[in-house]
Amino acid sequence: MPPPKSQQQASEGGSRQPGATENNSTMTTTSHQPQDRYKAVWLIFFMLGLGTLLPWNFFMTATKYFTNRLDMSQNVSLNAAVLSKDIQDPAVPTAPLPEQRSLSAIFNNVMTLCAMLPLLLFSCLNSFLHQRIPQSVRILGSLVAILLVFLVTAILVKVQLDALPFFVFTMIKIILINSFGAILQGSLFGLAGLLPANYTAPIMSGQGLAGLFASVAMICAIASGLELSESAFGYFITACVVVILAIVCYLGLPRLEFYRYYQQLKLEGPGEQETKLDLISKDSSTTCHLPGEEPRASKEESGVSTPNSQATSRNPSIRAILKNISVLALSVCFNFTVTIGLFPAVTAEVKSSIAGTSAWGDYFIPVSCFLTFNIFDWLGRSLTAVFMWPGKDSCWLPSLVVARLVFVPLLLLCNVHPRRYLAVVFKHDAWYIFFMAAFAFSNGYLASLCMCFGPKKVKPAEAETAGAIMTFFLSLGLALGAVLSFLLRAIV
Repeated sequence: MPPPKSQQQASEGGSRQPGATENNSTMTTTSHQPQDRYKAVWLIFFMLGLGTLLPWNFFMTATKYFTNRLDMSQNVSLNAAVLSKDIQDPAVPTAPLPEQRSLSAIFNNVMTLCAMLPLLLFSCLNSFLHQRIPQSVRILGSLVAILLVFLVTAILVKVQLDALPFFVFTMIKIILINSFGAILQGSLFGLAGLLPANYTAPIMSGQGLAGLFASVAMICAIASGLELSESAFGYFITACVVVILAIVCYLGLPRLEFYRYYQQLKLEGPGEQETKLDLISKDSSTTCHLPGEEPRASKEESGVSTPNSQATSRNPSIRAILKNISVLALSVCFNFTVTIGLFPAVTAEVKSSIAGTSAWGDYFIPVSCFLTFNIFDWLGRSLTAVFMWPGKDSCWLPSLVVARLVFVPLLLLCNVHPRRYLAVVFKHDAWYIFFMAAFAFSNGYLASLCMCFGPKKVKPAEAETAGAIMTFFLSLGLALGAVLSFLLRAIV
């Protein structure tokens, strides 16, 4: 059996069948390979990427709603407790209630902890256990769970709760969203790893657009002057609608021949692919499978017995895969460590030097920080759909990732306040906006390249595991960045 070739053919948009030899059989392979008609699979993966992060982005956008509601609930609880105490025994000093400890003051820190730890833990578990649970169960189950959490969150906007129960319920919801989100994201990147390299790009682009939508929603809420509870209710309902659309799109995948073709190749060794092409075509036209459930042909029909290739498909070596993708995995981890270390812990503390008393002061951070970051991050992620440089084996890719360290001093020396140690070098707003645009674009482009190339460094049967491992390192970078943000903010 000839050894599998590199995945160059797959990264070129699927113009060649992975593992096909350079002979006349290539002509046969190409003639049988289906096309992604109307870019339907690409658009579905884009929608799934949007559905992966938009709910959580809207949840973070509503942070002010949560902290404000905690403040109001604490004040009501405190006033009621003081009034009750005065009536009963005004001479005895009042003991501090749990609600009197400012839950709103620790909300962001606890939210970060409850978000990052489950995200990292379940990304790791998904890397090792994804072969034991069907892909359709992992993806559909996670989407349904996230939908139910946001339905409950929307309902609770209209329900009055004391501060402490509301705080606890909110943190439980954050844990659930990020736990299922980690499984969903890892499974989705693993699924995209079975397809050509440019089919990871729509996931990254969809995730970037999720951040952009959240930023626009934040600015619209400020401009409209809506109550925080009304804005938050709109965020949560919108998230529910997007998740429902993502579920519908995922259920439509098995109807597309292009998707079924690459699902079938997951089970086959290089020697099998040519002998099963006609069988795939016939089977695909009559049978519909859930996404993640691979169509199986009997050995009698195919005439090929491949116990070794089947064993390899079920049990790819984690260590061998990690060795092949280690540079790209560490690159995506380092990329997000730098990004989250600065954004938003440092970048959201920059003050406008030209706003004065104008309305620009109210819109400066929503526009210059969040909107600018999400626009250019989305553009960077989307560019990989049409342009992918440097290549997956080039030393330029990790070098450019490391070069992003230059943004640490550049952004720390902007007009960040309060500050104690560093001088302000780049005070004007234009410097800050320019740095944010370059910072965001490089993050989106380089991260998308790493995630696209990772599954293409291994054999097709190992691509799903490679995608899950890449997602774990992405989550590790987010967690390390969250820790680094405390240090970077402290040294300003």
